[in-house]
Amino acid sequence: MLIEIKVPSVGESVTEAVLVQWFKQDGDVVRKGEALYVIETDKITLEVEAEADGVLNIKAVEGENVAIGAVVGTIDTEGMPRKTDLPKEPPAQEEPAALPLTETGEPTGPLETEPVSPLPAAPPGQIPSEPFELPGGRIFSPSVRRLLAEKGIDASQIAATGPGGRITKGDVLLYLEQTAVGIAQKLPTMPAALEAVAPQRVEVVEEKITRKAMSPIRQRIAVRLLEAKQNTAMLTTFNEIDMSRVIDIRAQYKEAFKKKHNVSLGFMSFFIKASVAALKEFPEINAFIEDKEIVYHHYQHIGVAVGSERGLVVPVIRHAEKLSFAQLEKAIIDFVAKINENRLDLADLEGGTFTISNGGVYGSLLSTPILNMPQSAILGMHKIEKRPVVVDDQMVIRPMMYVALSYDHRIVDGREAVTFLKRIKEFAENPERMIVEI
Repeated sequence: MLIEIKVPSVGESVTEAVLVQWFKQDGDVVRKGEALYVIETDKITLEVEAEADGVLNIKAVEGENVAIGAVVGTIDTEGMPRKTDLPKEPPAQEEPAALPLTETGEPTGPLETEPVSPLPAAPPGQIPSEPFELPGGRIFSPSVRRLLAEKGIDASQIAATGPGGRITKGDVLLYLEQTAVGIAQKLPTMPAALEAVAPQRVEVVEEKITRKAMSPIRQRIAVRLLEAKQNTAMLTTFNEIDMSRVIDIRAQYKEAFKKKHNVSLGFMSFFIKASVAALKEFPEINAFIEDKEIVYHHYQHIGVAVGSERGLVVPVIRHAEKLSFAQLEKAIIDFVAKINENRLDLADLEGGTFTISNGGVYGSLLSTPILNMPQSAILGMHKIEKRPVVVDDQMVIRPMMYVALSYDHRIVDGREAVTFLKRIKEFAENPERMIVEI
């Protein structure tokens, strides 16, 4: 079986790389996990390992520009030599005989051993022509060998963090920063250090990922949001609202309201009522663009963004201009129940002319909502937070809420958008203008 060796992807913007060096020769036996070759781009240097045991067949030469995904070689998994064809291992050397000991336990004479030939160090400024190995068969990549040679660095002094205990280019650069080693400086020669320092074992932590198909609703959300960003001239204006009066009214009439209507009085109904009143004054914000025409709506179908386990959905409260506070609150509760029970119909999501999103329930202080196409605007509510504000030249603490209006600048001018948001602020700060049925 032939396994293709392909150039791996190293980033979306990278289309080709340079095959710097093969660690093996054509026809060599390779093992799974062994480093086969090195590629370099303008951003990184990467070693590529074998995916299986077999015989290597090289198809691209060193120094060649190779495209990402190109086949640079193959591994013949059926061409492995038989055990009888493999070279025999040299016989194990016998351990030197133990010397007689004295009564105190010390040897009676010196223990004779053969001298060990040290591994020669690469001279500064010169790159070894042969693969450069440390004890244990570790191989340096070309970029690491080049940097070691240029700086005259003893490789055994560097902590290795690469796969299989390899020294990476980043390890060398970190060592230079920590020890302030200059080009002209040189550490003790490599042989002495290699005899004293054992190869370090680096624990490789498995980085797990999980792939999960996007649900149909999540795919639809992605398409709609991307469409809004690409096909509209979206702009956002901000303001802040003193929520003191709304909070006082809710506290004052909370029990009576729930007793009469069997539903709690929430913040959303106040903002729906305020939006309906403001939309009547600024019809462009309640209109759509279709081809080269502007379609004005003489009714207010208000979409309320609701978060669920399946994603964000925007059920539409139809003819919100005709509904009372209690009817609005009941409509919201009914939609939430439908969403939780997976009973929401497609008709519940269609026909909205304006949308309100309350990120404050999740703790959002400020955000920029994205348009719900084909609508021309969306109002973003946020969490209520006590802040110092100036009222009648006095510093006071008030419960404040930031609000944001994102709008399509193709149909809504900045003046209308800013004034519309100011009207929302005025209605919310003076809710007596809106009749509360209690």
